[in-house]
Amino acid sequence: MMKNAITVQNLDVTRGGHEVLRGLSFEVAAGQVTGLLGPSGCGKTTLMRALVGVQRITGGSVEVLGQPAGSASLRDRIGYVTQQPSVYDDLTVTENLRFFARILGVADARVAECIGTVALGDHRDRVVSQLSGGQRSRVSLAVALLGEPRLLVLDEPTVGLDPVLRVELWDTFHRLADAGAALLVSSHVMDEASRCDRLLLMREGGLIADDTPAGLLESTGTKDIEHAFLSRVHEEEAA
Repeated sequence: MMKNAITVQNLDVTRGGHEVLRGLSFEVAAGQVTGLLGPSGCGKTTLMRALVGVQRITGGSVEVLGQPAGSASLRDRIGYVTQQPSVYDDLTVTENLRFFARILGVADARVAECIGTVALGDHRDRVVSQLSGGQRSRVSLAVALLGEPRLLVLDEPTVGLDPVLRVELWDTFHRLADAGAALLVSSHVMDEASRCDRLLLMREGGLIADDTPAGLLESTGTKDIEHAFLSRVHEEEAA
């Protein structure tokens, strides 16, 4: 198994003359859930777009599953779930998954399996437009799982979910990681950090921490990730 699913070195992204990402270097391991945390507007989505090859980069390099990000060979090996649901509102949950399964050349049996994975079995025959925002996001996740990707890039996947479903979804993420997939999960909710194997903390386009949750708390002498984040911010400002 490949040790690292993602290797980023000195990544810079500039848009409209504004530096969005600056000098990012990090790795994401296979078989782990890596959390990408930081306040809204810090560059998380831009970074994820760079990883899946749909964001023009200004400098540095991004390697995914041993290939440059955006390589054609990666298309069926990466699952990418954006903040906005990327499914058809006028189709049912099952019809959406069957449509994308045909495109991917995936057997119909995989459709039911993915619907079950995201706990939408009771809604399989409902039209997507009739679902809640959180349910629609889970349909997008089910679509992303169809091809059994080796890397899942998930942008704020738990937004709009109730606490019970959030816990269930994080359990799903860890089951996928235990099966060998790499997951990069973004969030601006600091209390989700404890559910990750490793954390990348971002602020204003830069990386201010790359550590395990326990390691981050120990190094900052704090009791929770929010205070650890603030501690790193204060360290950066004092430098």
